[in-house]
Amino acid sequence: MSLIPSPEPLQLGYSFCPNDTFIFHALHAGLVPAPMPVQEVLEDVQTLNDWAALGRLPMTKISYRAYFGVMDRYVALRAGGALGRGVGPLIVTRGDIGDLNGLTVASPGALTTAELLLRLVYPEVKVVRMRYDAAMPAVERGEANGQKISAGLIIHESRFTYPQHGLSRHMDLGAWWEGETGLPLPLGAILVRRDLAPETQWALNESVRASLEYAYGNPEASRAYIRQHALEMADEVMQAHIDLYVNTFSLDVGEEGTRAVQELHRRAAQVGAVEASGLPLFVEKL
Repeated sequence: MSLIPSPEPLQLGYSFCPNDTFIFHALHAGLVPAPMPVQEVLEDVQTLNDWAALGRLPMTKISYRAYFGVMDRYVALRAGGALGRGVGPLIVTRGDIGDLNGLTVASPGALTTAELLLRLVYPEVKVVRMRYDAAMPAVERGEANGQKISAGLIIHESRFTYPQHGLSRHMDLGAWWEGETGLPLPLGAILVRRDLAPETQWALNESVRASLEYAYGNPEASRAYIRQHALEMADEVMQAHIDLYVNTFSLDVGEEGTRAVQELHRRAAQVGAVEASGLPLFVEKL
């Protein structure tokens, strides 16, 4: 008797951050239905952004800023992303500084939503790019690779821990965005390649949503997995990270979230950061 071969696993890239490991644990562990097995590929978001430009993974977490540059190849799921209010990147400094134009800021990457917002506020700022967790130490030292660093652009759990580095909040870029637009801030999306069949795209969207619903319904199931990838993070910081970045927009981006992504895309195109596109932003329900 011949056996029917199992489908090849689909590689899914996401970060080590608690919001991602919380959302994707059940899907990765096979605890919810999926159109094919899913294989985790954990990396920092900037690496995932770079890989998406190469089309390396069929399904991946990515910043919305980076998504706008790969829309010809990928489309965003409606579930699993990071949007919200009070979730934006912060600019931190060692003391009071006024205008940052002309000064050098540590940035987590050219393709991050954080750097796009920084440039919308301070168009003449200079940046030195590094992994997101290196930014605070660089500001604390006042230099990186021999360059003077006046401020840092911080994301993820850094927004909870920057006072431990003796740093002060210069600006909340999420609050700036909300004040400018009245909309939640789009941070990260989950993409699938457009060459996947539409029914597979939608099935993966439903699998991600089911994975998050499982996490909400079984909070202890993912705890060890989250802790495994957040070794240097205190439990309370880990939970605060999940509470901040995982919300109703993570279940479905919704009409308001869609408008927020459209507005971020419009502003990015307006300043020449990306090209305008008429492609659908999100997978569509069949």
